[in-house]
Amino acid sequence: MNVLLLGSGGREHALAWAMSASPLLTRLWCAPGNAGIAKVATCQPLEIADHTSVIEFCREHRIDLVVVGPEAPLVAGIADDLRAAGIKTFGPGKAAAQLEGSKGFTKDLLAEAGVPTGAYGRFRDLAAAKSYLARQSIPIVVKADGLAAGKGVVVATTWEEAEAALTACFSGAFGAAGAEVVIEEFLDGEEVSFFALCDGKSVLPLATAQDHKRVHDGDKGPNTGGMGAYSPAPVTTPAIEARIMAEIIRPTVAAMAARGTPFQGVLFAGIMVTASGPRIYEYNCRFGDPECQVLMLRLKSDLLAALLATADGVLGTFDLRWRDEPALAVVMAAEGYPGTPRTGTEIKGLDAAASADGVEIFHAGTVREGDRILANGGRVLNVVARGATVGEAQRRAYTAIDRIDWPGGFCRRDIGWRAIAREQKGKPS
Repeated sequence: MNVLLLGSGGREHALAWAMSASPLLTRLWCAPGNAGIAKVATCQPLEIADHTSVIEFCREHRIDLVVVGPEAPLVAGIADDLRAAGIKTFGPGKAAAQLEGSKGFTKDLLAEAGVPTGAYGRFRDLAAAKSYLARQSIPIVVKADGLAAGKGVVVATTWEEAEAALTACFSGAFGAAGAEVVIEEFLDGEEVSFFALCDGKSVLPLATAQDHKRVHDGDKGPNTGGMGAYSPAPVTTPAIEARIMAEIIRPTVAAMAARGTPFQGVLFAGIMVTASGPRIYEYNCRFGDPECQVLMLRLKSDLLAALLATADGVLGTFDLRWRDEPALAVVMAAEGYPGTPRTGTEIKGLDAAASADGVEIFHAGTVREGDRILANGGRVLNVVARGATVGEAQRRAYTAIDRIDWPGGFCRRDIGWRAIAREQKGKPS
């Protein structure tokens, strides 16, 4: 079958890499793609915000399935337009994508469905938001309602920080995304990224992962789109996973179906495992980045077959197999990230890095210029490794990173620290 993958990041490179191994695949295109994706797919310079152009390309090249990687086109309704044109698509329609496109929508849905989450308030003006804030306790979370590329969330530890976050949203720091604000109870616990494929009625849980949002070692500095991840997340025991499915995922899917907006695609739940059990703090309507990269390295089953089953609505008879070995991803970012990244710097040594045991390198923000690979974004590379333990996967990833010659880049050096601490604690003395 002919497949078109939309997107250009590390998530899309991992998806393209996994789909390229499928015996179902005839040809894989990616729009717009990047320098790494070009090794496993034909990159096409389509403007994916132009739905008409995407549809025309699909018709011209007889595309059998479109896989939508990023959230912005899903929130803009590209899946609806593709399906209306008779093109099979993996990804939720615009109404269902509100689970990521509007944090206020999601909080209201969770409250109606009785899903465990934090207390919250929704506001469209600064005065009302400040009045509500004054009656809450610190720490507290301030969120721009719409899509803000992972940068519209502030975990405020002081009143001044919380008020500054509100002022930033309402003064236009996040554009239209900040026109409405959600103020949410701070949940104390350990975060986990939980993924499930949904075909509108059936739900198939995937492997778990844990992300590292802060830019610097020791979870210091501002939040980012993610500086690294590992899978599985040890905090998610079988009992916790069962509760997440029963108390969070299945009620959400049922509530969306009851509204007449069934969710079809991958549901990404940000879960806080608290002392009283799992509670959800956010939903996303696509694979996580960099969580997708570690999931793809652990997946033994045919990814393309799973995405097709989701699009066809036959997940109820489907299952997936996973490698037991953990996987770990380290993000290499350009200097200046998560502010203004320094682009155009040359990256050398990628072939030597990729030759390290158990390592795959997924490109996130690169461009090829002749024989050179240049940085072309904030998060630029994902160095991913498997190992018998998280500690071994970490060592392999950093061994590969040390072979990369890129003075214009940086990375955290402590990815996986929670899981490694658990491994060390569990060793016999």
